[in-house]
Amino acid sequence: MPTASSPILTGLAPVITPDVRILVLGSFPGAASLAAQQYYAHPRNQFWRLISAVTGEDLASLPYAERLPRLLAHHVGLWDVLAACEREGSLDSAIRKPAANDFERLRALCPRLETVGFNGQASGKFAPQFATQGYRTVVLPSSSPAHMAMDFAQKLEVWRQLAALPAAPVQAHLF
Repeated sequence: MPTASSPILTGLAPVITPDVRILVLGSFPGAASLAAQQYYAHPRNQFWRLISAVTGEDLASLPYAERLPRLLAHHVGLWDVLAACEREGSLDSAIRKPAANDFERLRALCPRLETVGFNGQASGKFAPQFATQGYRTVVLPSSSPAHMAMDFAQKLEVWRQLAALPAAPVQAHLF
């Protein structure tokens, strides 16, 4: 049974539609995101700036309620690899008792999904499972303010790989 100091936390609902071609998976929402019930709500998290540069639309300047439909218009979805866990604070290293999201239905929910990007090393541990299902996977440098090993420009160089989809004949063989 969870203690008062380490409650079981539940993640956010997926932001997906059947037209999603790119899915960005984080590990688990940080404290600011859970409190706001918004993906990447910490003001220093670079996710919205990075995805704005990848999509070519300034999503970061929009109110959150407007960001999600605009992100989906670019055929990009959001979710996390973990559905629930125990954690104090926001660091992935503090996660205890992780429970993965059920990705079995993903192909039915997102039949056009081609690329799964993993926002950081913790979520990136799931990349092999998605690769064996035929998805193109990209492990991205974390957008978290805790990940300072790379500056924004260095991160963006890797994040741009999300939009670099293989040619149509190759895609046909993925499914």
